[in-house]
Amino acid sequence: MSELWRKSALELAAMIRGREVSSREVVQAHLDRVEAVNPHVNAIVRLLPEQALAAADEADRLAADGTWLGPLHGVPFTVKENIDVAGTPTTQGVPALAEAIAPVDAPPVERLRAAGAIAFGRTNLPDFALRVHTDSALHGLTRNPWNPQRTSGGSSGGEAAALATGMSPLGLGTDLGGSLRNPAHCCGVVSLKPSTGAVPSATVIPPEDMTISNQLMDVEGVMARRIADVRAGFTAIAGQHPRDPLSVPAVFTDLAPGERPKVAVLPEPPGGAPHRRRARGRWLQGHRGRTARLRAGGRVVGHDPRR
Repeated sequence: MSELWRKSALELAAMIRGREVSSREVVQAHLDRVEAVNPHVNAIVRLLPEQALAAADEADRLAADGTWLGPLHGVPFTVKENIDVAGTPTTQGVPALAEAIAPVDAPPVERLRAAGAIAFGRTNLPDFALRVHTDSALHGLTRNPWNPQRTSGGSSGGEAAALATGMSPLGLGTDLGGSLRNPAHCCGVVSLKPSTGAVPSATVIPPEDMTISNQLMDVEGVMARRIADVRAGFTAIAGQHPRDPLSVPAVFTDLAPGERPKVAVLPEPPGGAPHRRRARGRWLQGHRGRTARLRAGGRVVGHDPRR
């Protein structure tokens, strides 16, 4: 079972439900992976091994009785250290908050646990999550797992690096100006920024009331190595919550029978294509080919949605 860390969150959930593997084995495999890999990237800054293994044993006990908590029963996950996890500090990456211990979970953590998932670690972020590069005064630099001389992105760079290296199959991060999307791009994993209010957010660490800019733009969301895992995580955490008056009853619906997904395509990304002539030519050729295939399938909404 040494390769369990390679599996996606939903693959692990299916294996646990099929009794191919226990939750304890899955959690232990990821703890072992953290021990082997994390010293090279510094993505996970706090482990919760005793609590996680105890939760895994309880998940296995329930499974033996035929009781399943939810679609992520027994699957481990990690949480960026600006989201409350009961009994651990919400440090925001700064020494002043190193002992700011939250007594209760944030709503997304609460809901992932309700879906059966097991929190086992906290991940790095830049100070107060205000940079696109993950280097904190409290925990130091998180390195890109593909190239240590490149950035892991930010501000959820610790989460992205943990996922990319197989230390975690599923994670929670935040996004105001790209903090889920940017590190997912840098580390080759998957995420999306949920619409404001789709995922409830709340903290017990002062200041509990968000600034107006955070109310309008800051969200919490799911990261993973597979799109299906992001979907499963989002489905688990979305919707109204009594602690967040801005939250809405978001419902993630499937396409109707025969309905095709549609894609809006930019001729070039904001800021332009790769600047080197040879790289730019290759990029444009590939981009035009992908666009043509999408258009042939009737899936392109508009070639340039900026107009």
